[in-house]
Amino acid sequence: MKTNHFLIDDENPEWTDDDFKNSTPFTTLPKSLQTTLRSLKTRGKQQQPTKVSTTVRFDAEVLEAFKNMGNGWQTRMNNALKEWLKEHTA
Repeated sequence: MKTNHFLIDDENPEWTDDDFKNSTPFTTLPKSLQTTLRSLKTRGKQQQPTKVSTTVRFDAEVLEAFKNMGNGWQTRMNNALKEWLKEHTA
C-alpha cells in the first residue's frame, strides 16, 4: 500500500512496526498512572466556536511551505488569508 505523505506530518507521523511492538496498552499501565492520566484536564467543547472545520485543497508547494515553518502552520496560514482579505475586498 502506498503512503499518502500529504496526510502524514512531523507532528503526527505514521506508526512503524517497531512503534507498535514497543507500545504498551493503557490497561497494562499501573492503576495509579491510569488514574492520573484519566484525571488530566482536557479541552472541552467551545462555548462559541470561532473556527469552522472544512476541507480545502491547496497546491502541494503551498502546503509544504507552511508546514516547513514548523508548529503553528495552520494559524499562520489563517493569518495570511486574513491579511489577503484586508487588501482584497469584494
